[in-house]
Amino acid sequence: MKPAPTPLADPARLSLRDLMMYRSQIVGEITARSAQIRHYGDARIRARAAAAIDGLRQERKEIEKDIEALIKAKAEMHRLYKRMTSVPGIGLVVAATLIAELPEIGRLSRRQIASLAGLAPFPRESGDRIGYRAIRGGRAEVRKALFNGARSAIRHNPIAKPFYERLRGRGKGHKVAIVATMRKLLTILNAILKAGADWRYEPA
Repeated sequence: MKPAPTPLADPARLSLRDLMMYRSQIVGEITARSAQIRHYGDARIRARAAAAIDGLRQERKEIEKDIEALIKAKAEMHRLYKRMTSVPGIGLVVAATLIAELPEIGRLSRRQIASLAGLAPFPRESGDRIGYRAIRGGRAEVRKALFNGARSAIRHNPIAKPFYERLRGRGKGHKVAIVATMRKLLTILNAILKAGADWRYEPA
């Protein structure tokens, strides 16, 4: 059963959410302008567009400083941040997104937290796709952050990397394997926050 979401009543968390939303808009504008710049034939316009992109990138850096400062100014958010970023693959943006958008993390079961994030697989049977499992619903910003975290983790995390590689070796497509890795990361984060301990890797 899907748990009821926790209201985002904490003013600091709401401020963090606003900062993350603004950062997301800036990133979207950088992406759009970077795609457009090559279509300008006039070198002067390209130069002006490049300067605008540089300005947006500087704004993104300033926003990220504000995000980090807000987190460090609040003891509870800072505690969560330090725990999360002890996991390889989890940086400022991923941790801040989870703090802002998934306040239930660390207080629910792994199935419940996966459901809230929209990462709980469900069977979808139609025609020749019997047994196919997909994900749906949940919080889009959380999934986006975990996708970026998983991309980093499959390069640097000693648990996520072999997990992803095993799935690929068994013939799973990249999308299926990356979603499973996102769910794995969320499970790890939920577990360490519930336990109140930093992440530790102990090779078998």
